[in-house]
Amino acid sequence: MKRLENKTAIVTGGASGIGLAISRRFAMEGAYVHLLDLKLEEAENAAAEIRAEGGHATAHTCDVSNQQQVAAIAQAIHNEQVAHILVCNAGIGFVGNLEKTTEDDLDRMYRVNVKGVYNAMHAVVPFFKQNGGGVILNMASVVASVGIPDRFAYSMTKGAVLTMTLSVAMDYLSDNVRCNCISPARIHTPFVDGFLAKNYPGLEAEMFAKLAKTQPIGRMGTPDEVANLALFLCSDEAAFITGCDFPLDGGFIKLRP
Repeated sequence: MKRLENKTAIVTGGASGIGLAISRRFAMEGAYVHLLDLKLEEAENAAAEIRAEGGHATAHTCDVSNQQQVAAIAQAIHNEQVAHILVCNAGIGFVGNLEKTTEDDLDRMYRVNVKGVYNAMHAVVPFFKQNGGGVILNMASVVASVGIPDRFAYSMTKGAVLTMTLSVAMDYLSDNVRCNCISPARIHTPFVDGFLAKNYPGLEAEMFAKLAKTQPIGRMGTPDEVANLALFLCSDEAAFITGCDFPLDGGFIKLRP
């Protein structure tokens, strides 16, 4: 039997990068996956790709910073299926220290990376309670635990994701709702390639190698490696795990010089 057989999973930011890898992995393991993404065309393409591979997936256009929109999608899913898993993966990045972070920058990061996670959990947890339980997996980051240069606003948001995870895990123990988070270091996603192309034109390969070496293990992680850990944490195999942060960092937190 597949590890997520007869489960329904909601994945925010599910159309690209880590979110797409998670969506595909969950579908391969038997889950019916709902991909929520700001870009509907990408979400529909991702869902079609999953279906072509034999999985079950539906695409939804969703701005996670809009509470009413998130709640409406969660309600529509609940009307049709029992949701078992929520993965709060949608997020955006920002490079800059305190002085280079404008108020608008800070507000934008908060709306997506913090309020977006709150909105998704706020919409889905009541249904989990009605259904006898569920699993939440949030995407934090190593920056929630250690300082790195020029990530002031991003670090603020991921620190909030970590502490929201702990709070929800504590508050819903008696409702059989587990809540954990993964803290990746650098993962090779389209975001990384776009960042390098924009900021280091002609030097992409050199800068990629430099960034890869910041992980003590000597390389960036892959979206599939994040998806593999996500699968375990959202499966019944992890039934005794809640309120935990899982660094997936190639030694970044503990083994840096």
